[in-house]
Amino acid sequence: MDTLNWFAPLLGYGFIGIVCLAVLEKFVPLFPSYLLLMLLGMAIGNVHGLVNTIVATTAGSTLGAICWYSIGKFWGADHAVSIVRRYGRYLFVSPQFYDRMTNAYRRNHFWVTLSGQLIPAVRIYLALPAGVLRLHFPSFAAATCIGSLLWNATFLCLGYGIRASHYDPVKVGFWAAICLVCAEALIASSIAIYKRAYR
Repeated sequence: MDTLNWFAPLLGYGFIGIVCLAVLEKFVPLFPSYLLLMLLGMAIGNVHGLVNTIVATTAGSTLGAICWYSIGKFWGADHAVSIVRRYGRYLFVSPQFYDRMTNAYRRNHFWVTLSGQLIPAVRIYLALPAGVLRLHFPSFAAATCIGSLLWNATFLCLGYGIRASHYDPVKVGFWAAICLVCAEALIASSIAIYKRAYR
């Protein structure tokens, strides 16, 4: 379990530390959130800790999205587009990706927000165009919270289940992470191929 020792200082701060980590994940996407959540799940020792971590990460994810919403609302449409064009590449947000997220809100706002929290890249930045468009905030916050809960709980429980299994958690966690990354790459490639074929 030496691989999990990286989380020891963070877990020492308890609920607040995990909330802060979840907020930070919304602004510094160094690696996929599902890997972070799965590793956190593997570091949890009991069901009570699992429940607390689910609540803490959901609160942090929602708070991070609210921060992006507020930034978008403050910037406004023209300034947000300008910032994305200049600096988006540093946060892995291309102008085309930003436009697609903005256009998604032409449909049902609540369900776009909720489902967006279940898509790896989209879940980080979807709140920015939501703020730019000044969507109804209570609806946005509720959808974000529900989507974050579903996403976070799934991978935290997966990590916790791996730890509780009779197999080597490091090896099982490694192969589970590989499978998740491959699945994400496969889905992204399939979408790209589909779009090229039906242009």
